[in-house]
Amino acid sequence: MGKDRVAQGYRRGLVLGAALVALGGCQKPASETAEAVDGGRDSTPIPVVATPNAATLLPGNGSRQAYFGDLHVHTRLSFDAYIFGTRSTPDSAYRFAKGESLAHPSGFDMQLDRPLDFLGVTDHAMYMGMLEEMSDPESAAGKHPVALKIREAATPAARILAFQGMFPYLRQQLDGPDDLLDGTVLSSAWDQTVAAAQAHNDPGTFTTFIAYEYTAGGDDRENLHRNVVFRGAAPEAPFSSMDSRNPEDLWDWLDEQRRAGIEGLAIPHNSNGSDGLMFELTQRDGSPMDLGYARQRLRNEPLVEITQVKGTSDTHPLLSPNDEWADFELMEVKVATVLPSKPQGSYVREALRHGLMLEAELGANPYDFGLIGSSDTHVGAGSFDESGYWSKVGIVDGTPVQRGSVPLDEPDADGSRYATAGVGGFADWGASGLAGVWAEANSREALYDAMRRKETFATSGPRIRVRFFGGYGLDPELLSSVNPAPALYASAVRMGGTMETSTRAPSFFVEALRDSGSAPLERLQIVKGGLNDDGTTFERVYDVACAGGAPPDRATQRCANASTQPDAATCAFDENAGDAALRTLWTDPDHRVGERAFYYLRALEIPTCRWSTWDALRAGVAPREDLAPTIQERAWSSPIQLVN
Repeated sequence: MGKDRVAQGYRRGLVLGAALVALGGCQKPASETAEAVDGGRDSTPIPVVATPNAATLLPGNGSRQAYFGDLHVHTRLSFDAYIFGTRSTPDSAYRFAKGESLAHPSGFDMQLDRPLDFLGVTDHAMYMGMLEEMSDPESAAGKHPVALKIREAATPAARILAFQGMFPYLRQQLDGPDDLLDGTVLSSAWDQTVAAAQAHNDPGTFTTFIAYEYTAGGDDRENLHRNVVFRGAAPEAPFSSMDSRNPEDLWDWLDEQRRAGIEGLAIPHNSNGSDGLMFELTQRDGSPMDLGYARQRLRNEPLVEITQVKGTSDTHPLLSPNDEWADFELMEVKVATVLPSKPQGSYVREALRHGLMLEAELGANPYDFGLIGSSDTHVGAGSFDESGYWSKVGIVDGTPVQRGSVPLDEPDADGSRYATAGVGGFADWGASGLAGVWAEANSREALYDAMRRKETFATSGPRIRVRFFGGYGLDPELLSSVNPAPALYASAVRMGGTMETSTRAPSFFVEALRDSGSAPLERLQIVKGGLNDDGTTFERVYDVACAGGAPPDRATQRCANASTQPDAATCAFDENAGDAALRTLWTDPDHRVGERAFYYLRALEIPTCRWSTWDALRAGVAPREDLAPTIQERAWSSPIQLVN
């Protein structure tokens, strides 16, 4: 199929190009050029747009601030969201992010406790807007057999079966031509997406990004999805998995757009459900990676989504057996299935480790990425609070009984007291996550360019602000400074950056500030991954700052204070069990001269009740014994790479 699908899909009859460029505004001139690639997929220099002087951005204060947003939001334009009862639009999703309430498909109102700073609506490019068209019995699409089954689906279980009827189309595993596709409908839906982003973009107050989801997968339902985000101008049409299911073709397309002045990047998500395919050690066709591949991947995918409603992709206990916090909110099945997903090749920390090996072999690191979180909501509204969780897929999991935190009135056919997750993992999902960005201003240009330089962080929902800088001989006076940022930017490397190795051990300034609407902080940790002399990799986790001020134990590298638990009857937690802010300077005690390594910060709150516990308490029933009763919300910084 590949490019031939273009004629049937978005490219057919589209006349949006000039209008969308006008809506998006002109791109700023390129100020630097990516290095040419020898022997790779693409050897032509690619323009890369850099942030202008902070004084030229409107508005801003000349220094970088932390902004919080969501770059993974689905509305009625997405095929699955529509099947599951969502009728929110891109317009209403932006209004929700700015603080307005939004009706959930199950009949209650959703509202944030405070607005977000930025948002990107990322509806699936494949079949964008088609399900709404299929709901019209008078339309050509509405007469299709799949459409009839969807309209007849009156219960959540029937909706799931109707959704499965779309699978051959979503996987493009058809015996003949695609008899569902209508390029005019897709064109109109993309027009709605762009128009809503332009209408709600308000630099300095609220930023929107023109974006979409590229929904590709392997032959056995492995997740290879990416969200594609544009800096300003939008393309004539999005590149979807109907054009190609190979993400490498998406990168080629992004490079083509960049040459034409349209800057964009792709963000992989739910690597935990990829069954090892997201972070392979070969190209998609099984051939060895080369220098061109490594550079092209990093150029087009500088970030990875490490946390969202469908679980955390930081690491797994099988990959990090010495990390006591590695089992955080795991979803261990492939997306939209109950099939197990192989951990190897599916988690971020292992990919960072493998990136060190690949750089030693290739001369470039395809996995030198920064980190963000986002929600992947399919109701137009992210749920970031465990105590007010509304899950993800509308009328299918909108109640505690449906998502398995409260027992059924009667056991189901297999004797289970709890609802079975028909599309896999409902009870393993959670109220996550958010993207944090350090930028000079709340504008498309400033936020996007911060993402390009990987000055980003992720949180599991709370708005924890983390700073992470590395250097040599950092001044201890920084710890007592009210505002250490100017000195740190002048003398150190910020998160997402690269440090040259030295005969001295690197030092790191780490800081986290609690979210006033969440729990206090328990500890700060630094995760280190390194390359051994024999080419193998290692990782270590160090506690570097502890609530209450006591230093970590030197022998164990752990805080001595034990985690406190919330009240089992009320979910109240002890405000005095943690700190509002933690800050320290830490020097790597295990540094070896000339070693190649990465470091990132992980900040943990004290334990609080998980959403499933909140649901049970409100229903007056005991929490499920096979689900964790508590959660330690957290934030992750982008890594700093140490190169030799």
